[in-house]
Amino acid sequence: MLKTTFLDYTYDNPLMNASGVHCMTGSELDELAASKAGALITKSATLAERAGNPEPRYADVPLGSINSMGLPNHGVAYYLDYALNYQENHDAPLFFSVAGTSVQENIDLLQKVQDSGFSGITELNLSCPNVPGKPQVAYDFPLTEDILTRVFSFFTKPLGVKLPPYFDMAHFDQMAAILNKFPLVYVNSINSIGNGLYIDEASDEVVIRPKGGFGGIGGEYVKPTALANVRAFYTRLKPEIKIIGTGGILTGQDAYEHLLCGATMLQVGTQLHKEGPAVFERIAGELEAIMEQKGYRTIDEFRGQLKTIN
Repeated sequence: MLKTTFLDYTYDNPLMNASGVHCMTGSELDELAASKAGALITKSATLAERAGNPEPRYADVPLGSINSMGLPNHGVAYYLDYALNYQENHDAPLFFSVAGTSVQENIDLLQKVQDSGFSGITELNLSCPNVPGKPQVAYDFPLTEDILTRVFSFFTKPLGVKLPPYFDMAHFDQMAAILNKFPLVYVNSINSIGNGLYIDEASDEVVIRPKGGFGGIGGEYVKPTALANVRAFYTRLKPEIKIIGTGGILTGQDAYEHLLCGATMLQVGTQLHKEGPAVFERIAGELEAIMEQKGYRTIDEFRGQLKTIN
């Protein structure tokens, strides 16, 4: 019932982790592979290992989460080794995330992936809001177009981009016009809403250390924004560019709404952090129950079929 074809492979369901959650180490990735997730993605890799921002840098809060991780990871060589071993032992293509702290690092990272034996799907993260002093690339539209022009001058493997949330209809139009120029296989909407602030009511103190407590907001708080971005890009991008919906997926109903807005795959972040890999079996079961209640046998019967009021 939940089988989902993405590129040339049919996954058991559309659910996967969001890069950054439960995917730092090989053992965490193995736990995802053993779960009911349909697919998995690695931690966003930089060229060299990064410790990330000082702790505490992640906090679960009542309606979601706030984080300022700062791209902690073991470096691209570590995750490429994992990816090459993974694809020897699994049929399902792995998603591989990279996130440079500069334009040139993004190019260098993708060159390493291009030169490797990796045959899965690469995600270029253009939307990390938590590297101090570094703006989110995807809010600079000319720079985004320049990077993608450079990337596709040499990169021939399947590539998607992870985007920040946009809040203006004109920005949806402008970014979609740029993305439609390139042979992308997907866009991932959304990364966390950057630079929120959460205050502990007992201590009058922020709950994370970096940037004076400013951090990316995820979870229930962001679902309306995530759905809007999924829908905006689904209706603006050429059909060969698929949408991965991310943001506020806690339940099967949340997953259903992302699919209804046009998503093909779904990433779970905050709730995966709170609940662990068992979250995928629960959400998949709830999604199946909703589909049965509505009389759907496949996701394709309702994907993108959001109703509007005339």
